[in-house]
Amino acid sequence: MDYRKTVHLPKTEFPMRGNLAKREPQMQAAWDEERAYQQLVDSRKGGESFVLHDGPPYANGHIHLGTALNKILKDFVVRSKSLQGYYAPYVPGWDTHGLPVEQAVIKSLGVDRHSMSIVEFRQKCREFALGWVETQKAEFKRLGVWGQWDDPYLTLKPEYEAKQIEIFGEMAKKGYIYKGLKPVYWCADCETALAEAEIEYHDHTSPAIFVKFLVKDGKGVLANSETAFVIWTTTPWTIPANVAITLHPDFTYTLVDTDQGKLIMAKDLVSAVSEATGLQVREVLGEWTGADLERVVCAHPLTGGDSLVIVGDHVTLEQGTGCVHTAPGHGLEDYEVGLRYDLPVFAPVNGQGRFTDEADKYEGMKLEEANPVIIDDLRDVGALLHTHDIEHQYPHCWRCKSPVVFRATSQWFASVDGFRKEALAAIRQVKWIPKWGIDRITNMVADRHDWCVSRQRVWGVPIPIFYCESCEEAVINDETIQSVRAVFAKEGSDAWFAHEASELLPEGFQCPKCGHTHFRKETDIMDVWFDSGASHASVLQQRPELSWPADLYLEGSDQHRGWFQSSLLTSVAAFGQPPYKAVLTHGFILDGEGFKMSKSLGNVIAPVDVCSKWGADILRLWAASSDYRGDIRFSEEIMKQRAEAYRRIRNTMRFLLSNLSDFDPDQNTVAYDQLPDLEKFALNRLSRLQERVLEAYNDCEFHVIYHSVHHFCSVELGGFYLDVVKDTLYCDEPDGLSRRSAQTAMYHMVRVLTKLLGPIIPHTADEVWQFIPGQKETDNVHLATMEELPSEWINDSLEDTWSQLLEVRSDVAKVLEEARASKLIGSSNDAQILLYPTKQQEQLLGKFSACDLARLFIVSEVGVRDSSAEIPAAARRFAESGLAVVVQKATGEKCQRCWKYTPEVGQQQLEGLCQRCSDVVNTHYHSALE
Repeated sequence: MDYRKTVHLPKTEFPMRGNLAKREPQMQAAWDEERAYQQLVDSRKGGESFVLHDGPPYANGHIHLGTALNKILKDFVVRSKSLQGYYAPYVPGWDTHGLPVEQAVIKSLGVDRHSMSIVEFRQKCREFALGWVETQKAEFKRLGVWGQWDDPYLTLKPEYEAKQIEIFGEMAKKGYIYKGLKPVYWCADCETALAEAEIEYHDHTSPAIFVKFLVKDGKGVLANSETAFVIWTTTPWTIPANVAITLHPDFTYTLVDTDQGKLIMAKDLVSAVSEATGLQVREVLGEWTGADLERVVCAHPLTGGDSLVIVGDHVTLEQGTGCVHTAPGHGLEDYEVGLRYDLPVFAPVNGQGRFTDEADKYEGMKLEEANPVIIDDLRDVGALLHTHDIEHQYPHCWRCKSPVVFRATSQWFASVDGFRKEALAAIRQVKWIPKWGIDRITNMVADRHDWCVSRQRVWGVPIPIFYCESCEEAVINDETIQSVRAVFAKEGSDAWFAHEASELLPEGFQCPKCGHTHFRKETDIMDVWFDSGASHASVLQQRPELSWPADLYLEGSDQHRGWFQSSLLTSVAAFGQPPYKAVLTHGFILDGEGFKMSKSLGNVIAPVDVCSKWGADILRLWAASSDYRGDIRFSEEIMKQRAEAYRRIRNTMRFLLSNLSDFDPDQNTVAYDQLPDLEKFALNRLSRLQERVLEAYNDCEFHVIYHSVHHFCSVELGGFYLDVVKDTLYCDEPDGLSRRSAQTAMYHMVRVLTKLLGPIIPHTADEVWQFIPGQKETDNVHLATMEELPSEWINDSLEDTWSQLLEVRSDVAKVLEEARASKLIGSSNDAQILLYPTKQQEQLLGKFSACDLARLFIVSEVGVRDSSAEIPAAARRFAESGLAVVVQKATGEKCQRCWKYTPEVGQQQLEGLCQRCSDVVNTHYHSALE
């Protein structure tokens, strides 16, 4: 008879292969049908609350890997908090307003926004945004992300817009909102002002010019003829708007005689200017500080008008001449220094990026077209000293990618100066993950200019300001805000465009300044960053299941200048404190070669395609394995590695389940004090794993979880414990203490591992949960909580003893592998080993019987020599540990059932079996033999 058939063969329906791409959608449909997420939230009510507030993605296209990574990381956090018993509702949201949607509607639908009413165009934008909300929602759900998908927050919802109006009104009431004529970033293609958060810097080639401004009135310091200041600029088109030249008050300025005339520039830059322009310097004629030259008047080279010499601390010696061409209408520093000198804010450029009639001969020209014309004109009048092209970092619109300009326009601003000190103090109250985040946002807020909150578009929340048609007073107060808020709460912001001002204001409302009753409405809308930045109030303060401030914001690192900052500013301005307790940032997605993923490079991969090929759980495992604090690589090869790691984890779970097929936890569980030390050590390691993983979840160190669990499955279980107990599981008495003890440990392992892995690979975890034997506390693993394991499981003494034994086992394994390579043995059971230990190792090994050691080393026999015994020449010595090992061919005959060699084989009633196997077969399989 083939006695191998009498081994306790594992039986389970848990599939060997995951087939995730097919099974995951089926599981998700079942979760939806069972309303599993709502069950989870309901079951946690009354527990400690944890709120992760979702940063809203734009509803204007398919999600990409970066968006997928963000949502997956959020799901890790929310699920892990729920696992620990927290009430952690997750309300996803979408940013549905703004320029991105307008542009997409115009391009994709071929809509002419000027051929229809504003309300009609806004309806097109709404339909477009809502369509993408549904598409993205399905894509996020395919990732296995749980949340309140049936009722997300949308920035276009009336209740959201009404609260946003309230926030704006609160800031206005405190004096933080003002209207001013000052230069802002302007995109001519999009025809709107932009905030700093909407600017990207890219390489750009510009014409750099050195220009002479002749002195008109030297104020007794300089001669009035043949002397010129030299300026340098990379924007020749701004020369028509020049009204001043700025020097640093403390720098030394030199008048040099050259082949191009008598020229003034910073002393420290004369050599660099000469090298760049080919200027020949003959001699130095005089030196002054910038302060000495203040109020000298130069002649504008093209118009003949005045260009006043002024001083400012923003002037540097990094490039140029130290004499800064100043056009307050086209530069913020120029504007600010110009205020001190009462300079005109002159900006002869319209919203389409063309010169107006104020620019005389350049009227109608696009700015780039005008550059060569202006350069030629400067050359013709003898003012051009030199010109060359320069490649430098230049601001571009983050949507259309076109270069932007600084252009002075009348805009609404939030005065960051008014609450900057409070904002910087609020930043210090927040936990930033990683820690460098605090320095980044602190520097950004410290250096930030006032926030331009108005946009010249129509798809968004209107700026709720009225103008008196009699005295032109801008009106916004508690009365008007409450009236507009009430209308928006009922009808949405379309009401602003559908109704007259009188229908939006309280009946009989009068101008606070002149008493008139006729008003017109502001035509600008709010910056979309104000929309999303108000979500902390529009969502957290209005949803009963949520709380304010949020426990966590989690977005990409670019949001330090975006959503993190706009949320902080609106919250501090309105409520005096930050909207979040902690902020976590992650990096961007790179391809396998380290290049940023972009459509132009052709290296973009859609998450839905990844799920179709690999499954969401393997994509999620990739996200968990990555250290999100830096940029993250994604490639086919990396996914293959993660798939292999997933296979290892899945097969470990399958092995555990397979060997629990006849285990009833209520009937067969062995009490801890009756367990062998091997099982106690396994539970000790399991407890330490749970501690480490839960700590990593709370610290958002997901890669620690991935490596810890993978190591536990592949090394501690696959490489040790499960390898050792196979003999016990398959060959010992089915109901014996040794086998039930191993099953007890494995039962605890599969339960703990399944719960710990639930947030990372939710589909696989729930599938495993269904096959765990016994009565479980919930039908779905994600509704279960992480129980506290018995404190007695963590045993430092046991840990120390068995850790030393594992070091010995590691040396033995190396010797066995060498013996296998030399064909001395095949299976490790073919071997007997002799150990020559150190004194310390002798004491350690003395705690174990030879039978126990043979079982642990998976050999047929182990002999331990005295530490003083002479070590034979054939022994393999380990210098680091001091252990010496001899491998020999095992003596006796091979048992047909357990494959170990013993002299007992052939001496039993059942031929070919050892004593142990003969007893088991006689007792439990006698009927099978008859």
